[in-house]
Amino acid sequence: MPESAATRPQADVGRYVSDAWRERYFVACDALYALGAPASREQDVETSYGTTHVYRYDPADPAARDRTPVVLVHGAGSCSAMWYPNTPALSAERPVYALDTPGDPGRSVQRAPIHEPQRAAQWLDESLAGLGLDRVHLVGSSYGGWLALNQAHRRPDRLASVTLLDPGGLEKVGLRFFVWIFASLFATFAPKALRPRLAAWLEQPVLVVPELRTMIRTGVRAYRIRRPAPLPLSDDELAGIRTPLYLVLGRRSLLVHPQRQVERVPRLVPGARAEIVADTGHGPQIDHAEETNRRMLEFMDSAERDPAGTGAGRKL
Repeated sequence: MPESAATRPQADVGRYVSDAWRERYFVACDALYALGAPASREQDVETSYGTTHVYRYDPADPAARDRTPVVLVHGAGSCSAMWYPNTPALSAERPVYALDTPGDPGRSVQRAPIHEPQRAAQWLDESLAGLGLDRVHLVGSSYGGWLALNQAHRRPDRLASVTLLDPGGLEKVGLRFFVWIFASLFATFAPKALRPRLAAWLEQPVLVVPELRTMIRTGVRAYRIRRPAPLPLSDDELAGIRTPLYLVLGRRSLLVHPQRQVERVPRLVPGARAEIVADTGHGPQIDHAEETNRRMLEFMDSAERDPAGTGAGRKL
């Protein structure tokens, strides 16, 4: 019997393939969440595009709970569990909110497409408003980096700063990145003894963290992402950004050309800071979590002290 218009999945709206696979994915996510800081609270925020599920992490120090919070936006095909190496250090200093992006696997529920830049910015602004957040330090990785960069361009009023971790939105996604994604996925099926060598060759920490590997593999089976790759921001769009900006790139990134962008972004965005991290590819916040956490917190502190401060492109 053919699907009716009411039951047929909407184009450009992500979905789980079944309730059973959704539950298997949640179990895999929870195992990864357990490696990071324990969440103080979970809540759902209703937006025009669906329900955004949010994890909150509170500092133990009561004085730190009043500081400007950090909001984390994950990469494509993942969920907020990917921030397990970062939530302990970040939430020791500031409140942290980790969002599950609608349209990716996670506990959010998408009901309308958000891949168009205006819609993406409205979704994120509504999510922040629903959390009661008027001022935040926004951190985005990969596709989440595009969401954060797009927010700085289109809806910057709530942003105290933006940190971009090997982000989308700077260059058109090339074939080499998709080849790396597929090679990494196939490598997850390799014998355990080979995974450390493949992880080093592919710059892919997924292969050596069992909980992360399980979550990614389960997500691929469980969820269908329905959106095109985002288009990069133009030079003119970047030049209009006035939010304090921190760009962190892996030296062997295949998503962008690091040296090109570490020179381009500070030239176009007033006061932007840009750095290249050695010995990593697409995941500096995982491969070098301690150092990346420290530098992100230092940048947030400096953005509050001097919102118009300048930065320079350099290597770590």
